[in-house]
Amino acid sequence: MIAIITGDIIRSETADPKEWMPLLKGFLRKQGRRPADWEIYRGDAFQLKLPPAEALFKSMLLKSRIKQQARLDVRLSIGLGDISYQTGKITEANGTAFVRSGRKFDSMKEEKTTLALATGDEKADTALNLMARFAALVMDSWSPSLAETVQWILEEPGWNQQQIAAKLKINQSAVSQSRRRAQLDLLMDFNQFYQKTITALNT
Repeated sequence: MIAIITGDIIRSETADPKEWMPLLKGFLRKQGRRPADWEIYRGDAFQLKLPPAEALFKSMLLKSRIKQQARLDVRLSIGLGDISYQTGKITEANGTAFVRSGRKFDSMKEEKTTLALATGDEKADTALNLMARFAALVMDSWSPSLAETVQWILEEPGWNQQQIAAKLKINQSAVSQSRRRAQLDLLMDFNQFYQKTITALNT
């Protein structure tokens, strides 16, 4: 089983690509090699291949990066499954993970959500997507400063609040308040539930 994330930058046409492209590329480069593991296409759309257990967490991390630009957001569809055909380019590969991710992504505008999942298991998908809708509502409301704090908390799990505060040049209490306002504990609970769910599906 693998995870394929299909995504695009929301309202990219309202911003100079110089504002968001470095954020997107900087994230993608840390996840693997282009074009086998990730690719940007149609200007602001992209696909990324990840181990299933990492897909939701990495989606939250990418969200925290893009939300640092006030007008922008990112829409993300996580498809879980296999690869039945692959070349050196992720956009030319095929398999259930690609089909599920792509089809779910195509339905997201109508569903009015910025985060969705497709596992191929109807019961699991119902539970995961209900939680994803709530998680998206929380993350969609992050301010740029809150998103930046979230990014550092997620990227540096070994850092304490004092270290993050020093990095961001804010008070330690502001880090704690940001964590609460961002609902990070609940989001991490969702991530744990997601990991347990896909582990059960894969056994």
